[in-house]
Amino acid sequence: MNSVDHAGYEKHPLLHQQVRDIASRREGELVAVTHELHSHGTVRIAHIRPPSGIEWTTAADNIAPA
Repeated sequence: MNSVDHAGYEKHPLLHQQVRDIASRREGELVAVTHELHSHGTVRIAHIRPPSGIEWTTAADNIAPA
């Protein structure tokens, strides 16, 4: 796992690059990977922005280089 800053943002190697969300097959720029605390543990969430500008999220394990 990559390092995480005090606000819960991961320094992911694909940050600000084009990625593919394997689950939805959509592509866009990886703008953030956050760590969210849930009752069952920490969940890594990828935030992706396509050219349309409407971001979506997916599990960070679902992203790959486009």
